[in-house]
Amino acid sequence: MTSDTLAAIPDNVPPELVVDFDFFSLVDAIERGEAEDIQSAWAVLHKGPDIVWTPRYGGYWIATRAADIDVIQIDHEHFSHNEFDIPLVPGRVKSIPLSLDPPEHTPYRKLLMTAFTPQKVRAFSQIARDTAQALVAKLKPRGECEFIDEFAKVLPIQVFLSMMDLPLEDREWLLPRVEIAVRSADIEAKTKNQGELVGYLMQHIAARQEKPGEDLLSMIVHGEVEGRALNPMEIMAMSMLVLVGGLDTVASQLGFVAHYLARHPEQRRELIDNPKLIPVACEEFLRRFGLPNTAREITMDFEYKGLKFKKGDMIQAPKCLYGLDDRVNERPFEVDFHRKPSSIKHAAFGAGPHICPGNVLARRELIVFLEEWLPAIPDFTIDPERPPVFAAGSVNGVDKLYLKWRT
Repeated sequence: MTSDTLAAIPDNVPPELVVDFDFFSLVDAIERGEAEDIQSAWAVLHKGPDIVWTPRYGGYWIATRAADIDVIQIDHEHFSHNEFDIPLVPGRVKSIPLSLDPPEHTPYRKLLMTAFTPQKVRAFSQIARDTAQALVAKLKPRGECEFIDEFAKVLPIQVFLSMMDLPLEDREWLLPRVEIAVRSADIEAKTKNQGELVGYLMQHIAARQEKPGEDLLSMIVHGEVEGRALNPMEIMAMSMLVLVGGLDTVASQLGFVAHYLARHPEQRRELIDNPKLIPVACEEFLRRFGLPNTAREITMDFEYKGLKFKKGDMIQAPKCLYGLDDRVNERPFEVDFHRKPSSIKHAAFGAGPHICPGNVLARRELIVFLEEWLPAIPDFTIDPERPPVFAAGSVNGVDKLYLKWRT
């Protein structure tokens, strides 16, 4: 299914709610000067109804407001996580526990959470800090870098590969395949990349079966749920989820933050002069630059806010629209490091049973970047000769960000 193939409008969709919205092509709005970034391009939907329907990618609903996104994230009886990708990918490897709803979801999540104990998060955070310090020391004398490939992708993948005890040299092979799996609208490309990632994981799963270690992959391979060992399908599904989830989102978040700070020297200086603001800044960045645009599958015919949802319909819940909703956040487009933490409302890591298990570590990686980069390279700007390259898809991202500074 391509974006050029428009679905017919079903009988249950009021014509006034139909909007021709293609979230994979939001970069075009930036290039036309209509939006500052991907999140701003998404926010055009706030000018219309709270819930709309687009004929793109087979046709699906989009919830644009925080209140409805809250319901969708928590009400798994009506909004199932069985399918969460748009466009749907036939025959894809199920993501466990992400593709499961409670109570089936619960024991798998419990197993996964053993990888994120406070002690382990501290250890992984130290790997992030050591990596950030080494990268900054290497880049600082150069006076320039392409931030995404040379920092934003390196930091989280070093942490992830250490967690999984996978070869660090596999980074260059893994990253482009994960990006296609996350952002591409090309089902054939996504399917091909999924097959390659499955093959990659199979060899490492086999190695862990023969010789287990203390790493996250070993924990999955030898894990148990409800007193039984995981079967091969479950092992692959959990491993694939961790692989894809661990490599892309932190890099994307770092890209948006660095892009913002490169254009706002006064706020950069504020964080340098008062590092106690960094935890609040972290939440503000997560709010302002939301990433995931996942969806849910509607499980039954039912009426919601006067709309007639049908079983099998898909509904998207873009997390960036939550943080930019002026009904829950005052001045939503303004990044303000002096907001009360309790007033910052976002859905960066989801909510309810599917809240991201790695959210504490992801926050730590963002904080580490701010703590290590800003004092060492305080005055950086975007290279005027090489503009940023943004990416739209299931995860909002920055593909290229060329930075310059005086040495």
